[in-house]
Amino acid sequence: MSNDEQIIFEIVSRARIAQAQVADYTQEQIDDVCRAVAWQTYCDANIKICAETAVEETGMGNVADKITKHKVKVLGSLIESLKGKTVGLIEENVELGIRKYAKPVGVIGALAPVTNPTATPASNAIAILKGRNAVILAPHPKAKRSAKVVCDFMRAGLKTVGAPEDLVQFIAEPTLELSQELMRQVDLVLATGGPGVVKAAYSSGKPAYGVGAGNAVAIVAEDTDIKDAAKKIHLSKVFDNATSCSSENSIVVQDGIYSALLDALRAEGAYVCTAAEKDALEKVIWVANKEGVFGINGKVVALSAEKIAGMAGFQIPAGTRMLAVECADARANSRWRGEKLSPVLTVWRYSGFDQALDILKTLTDYAGTGHSSGIHTFNAGYIEKLALAQKSSRIMVRQPMAPGNGGNFFNGMPSTTSLGCGTWAGNSTTENIHWKHFINVTWVSEPFKPVRPADDEVWGSFWKKYGR
Repeated sequence: MSNDEQIIFEIVSRARIAQAQVADYTQEQIDDVCRAVAWQTYCDANIKICAETAVEETGMGNVADKITKHKVKVLGSLIESLKGKTVGLIEENVELGIRKYAKPVGVIGALAPVTNPTATPASNAIAILKGRNAVILAPHPKAKRSAKVVCDFMRAGLKTVGAPEDLVQFIAEPTLELSQELMRQVDLVLATGGPGVVKAAYSSGKPAYGVGAGNAVAIVAEDTDIKDAAKKIHLSKVFDNATSCSSENSIVVQDGIYSALLDALRAEGAYVCTAAEKDALEKVIWVANKEGVFGINGKVVALSAEKIAGMAGFQIPAGTRMLAVECADARANSRWRGEKLSPVLTVWRYSGFDQALDILKTLTDYAGTGHSSGIHTFNAGYIEKLALAQKSSRIMVRQPMAPGNGGNFFNGMPSTTSLGCGTWAGNSTTENIHWKHFINVTWVSEPFKPVRPADDEVWGSFWKKYGR
């Protein structure tokens, strides 16, 4: 056994012992476990430590927004989890003679992103523990201290209710090799992070839930409330310096309200770049690697708008939190079509709604297929047309996408920090990944008097149209 194998084997072994101790917990007991862990990552004193550690260690985002993120995501995940039944008989259909019983999955490996190193593990752990499972966190190497802080808080919560602390563990000195070994040894993998992480999870040989790449695009139609749309777009784009994969990367604005929408964004505090500033920004946001392949410059990820502008060589008014860049042709070979992982918003314009759909599709086909789309309109026909046409797993209507996609107190989406994007993005589900994805279900079927339809009941109308 190699050193990496031994390190992970010891962690997994402790997790299996702990999980066996809660495998027979009642629903009340496991719900208390979830409440205890949630409180430790929700109370003000602990959140402040999590947020400050995350920003200090990674250099990404800002403390105030990370505190808000903990408040919303941890509470949302807890409320979502408390709704569910994960012990014993969870569903019964007397007519069909079907009963369903919930069982634990076992030990789950959770890969966490550097952009959200404390809120994501806390939210995911609540959902995983709800199924009477154990979780082992594989943090990004640049966020290992943050992982320890949040996991220590969660373990303290477990201790409070007398549950084994090893239900929550983490890799103390994370490496790519250790994360890969973890995925090989656990029962299920939850991969929240970049495309490389997700691909590795699906290649691990174990069942996995992965998330797709973000590149959220929102249409702003002519009938919208312009001030409301601008406020929500700005709020979503600047939140935590756009660390969220759901942060709007582009908006597609109708010609008739284009100027008014830009003015409304300016009123919110956005800075609309000149053509020269746009060119300077492009050189900063995307850089070539040793092989000459361009990708997002890691130095700008989740950096403030002021610092990004400074890197590009121009100044913006103090306190500005968002940069807006105007683009013309979505079909042109431009990097501006993609995700920027920073508070930089690309603005496109359209005339007819079919053109808006075409631009949105072009942008998400370039990057972000399957993830999410948004629309600011009151026109039910527009909403229906977008819903039918677009390959997105979630569509937010008149909502800020960063806080909306993963569930919030203003919508009915299941609360999560992990967004499945379906086969469009190489994922196994289009759902918001939450507690129901972390249970096994035993179906018990009892017989009833056979009910078999006659052939003409099934094919009668078909035969009349096409013959036998």
